[in-house]
Parts: sequence; structure tokens; C-alpha cells
Amino acid sequence: MLNERSKQIRRDTIKLSKANGGYHFGGSFSCVEILIALYDEVLDQFDKFIMSKGHACYPYYVLLREHGLNPKLEGHPKRDPHNGVQCTTGSMGHGLPTAVGIAMAKKIKGEKGKVYVLMGDGECQEGTTWESMLIAGRHKLDNLVVIVDWNKIQGSGRTNDVLPLGLNDDSITEIARHLNWRTSNIDGHNIDDLRATTSADLKGHPYMIIANTIKGKGVSFMEDKPEWHAKWLDDKHEAIAMRELGSNNINEAEGWQGFA
Repeated sequence: MLNERSKQIRRDTIKLSKANGGYHFGGSFSCVEILIALYDEVLDQFDKFIMSKGHACYPYYVLLREHGLNPKLEGHPKRDPHNGVQCTTGSMGHGLPTAVGIAMAKKIKGEKGKVYVLMGDGECQEGTTWESMLIAGRHKLDNLVVIVDWNKIQGSGRTNDVLPLGLNDDSITEIARHLNWRTSNIDGHNIDDLRATTSADLKGHPYMIIANTIKGKGVSFMEDKPEWHAKWLDDKHEAIAMRELGSNNINEAEGWQGFA
């Protein structure tokens, strides 16, 4: 069950997305709790965050705006450090290399704080991801935390049907451990677990957290449905979604059962 904070962020994501042409609801809703944990409880003034799965940017924009920032509302985030956007993302595989560079620079300069990066599981297929993992492990970047939104669906279909990341869901973490990473596998919709895990003391290791999530979490017709990776939310589906997320402001669409 989602708490009211999680439902509220999803409702606000729908409102902001529909008003500005956003349509990546499946991957946006799978990472809401990850973003809440980071922005409500984990990140401090010395930390930096990179939204590598940039297509899921609208809940990210919602939280940035809650913090008094004013990011440009585009389909993928464009670098604007003054408004909390550290990296231009959207093309998969860009966020982690940038995060590695920032983390390394912080270590060299002796700066406080960690670098957090949120990736999609499909993004882990990219060659830049594996190169970055090698570099981070080699240089013991213990100020780098990677959270993988493991919802098992990417733009082209189910991840294991497109390009499996190993023999099982633990394969990537097994490889990461061999490359000097610390790893965890958690419920990506449990804010308490996310808060505790992302705040861990790393001591000589970069950190990869596999956050097990459900694509489209919180809206029944979106959950675990590949077609909702990138699909416009029409008015009838919006009414259903808002009702399921606890809104009393939109009337239920008549005849929605057959439509959904």
C-alpha cells in the first residue's frame, strides 16, 4: 500500500506531466519512493544527485519545485545546477559516467558529500555503465551511490527479453562485488529501507543498490505493463489514475472498466 506522500507525488506528477507534454508514466511511478527517500530524508547540502533515467523526470521536477527550485520542464532534464539538475540526461548511459567524474573530483579536492545517481535497469546494458563500474571500483569511490530502478521493463519490452543482464537478477550485483563494489538488494517502494540503505557508510567501496520496483506502481492499469513505459495519459485514464491515487477532485469516468 502506498502512503499519502507517495500518492501525492504521483498525483502531482500526473498534473505537471499532462500540463507540459510528459508521458513516461511507467518509469516515473516505479521510482517515486526512491526520489522521496532521497529528497525528503537523505540528500544534504554537500550531496549531488543525477537523474540518469532522464525520461522519468516529472516526479524529479515535482520534488525540485517543492524545494523552491525552478527546473525547465522538458521531456528530459537539461543541466542547470542552480535549479538542482547536475547533468543533461535521457540518452541512456550518460548519468553514471558523469557521476563517477564528479565523485572522483570531490575525492581529489577533499570535498564533503556523496554523489547519488538513479539509473534504469535497461540502462545497465550500456557499455558506458560497465566502464564506469570498473573505474569506480578501481578508484574506491566510496562517495558514489548508484540506485538501479529494477522494474524489469525498458522502452523496447521486458529487459530479460531485450538483453538479459546475466543469468538471474543477482548477476549484476555479483559482478559489481567482484569489481570492489558494495551491493544491496531491497524493496524499491519501501521508503524506510531506501533511507537506511542509501545512508550507509561505504568505507572504500562504491555502492550499488538494486531497488526492486514495479513499473507504473500505484495505478492498476499501468502496473507491470510494458506499453506504459511511454504512453500519453488520456482524460479517461487520468480520471481512473487520480481516483486510485486518492484524489477527490476528478470525477470517475463513466464506463471506465471497459476502456481500461
